[in-house]
Amino acid sequence: MSLGTVTLGHYLSLGAILFALSVIGIFLNRKNLIVLLMCIELMLLAVNLNFVAFSHYLPLESDRMAGQVFVFFILTVAAAESAIGLAILVVLFRNRATINVDELDALKG
Repeated sequence: MSLGTVTLGHYLSLGAILFALSVIGIFLNRKNLIVLLMCIELMLLAVNLNFVAFSHYLPLESDRMAGQVFVFFILTVAAAESAIGLAILVVLFRNRATINVDELDALKG
């Protein structure tokens, strides 16, 4: 049984579904900071999937690496964002004993 070939539309649909799930996760869960960080990472991974799909289906052979180079830059930024975000989260949890976003709205110097 053959399911057929996987086209660019399949990859873009999967990327759109992942992006929509991350946006829904951000809007529905406004309490837990860890889940918000995970939704942002899922959003970046959906964009990476689209970049790789577009670079694979480009007609010119010389332009195929451009999307994959962007993916490496996005992964680097995402790793730095995760490390800094989790470090800030640990410091906030030590000071406030909570990771509830509603309780972290007051900034003090």
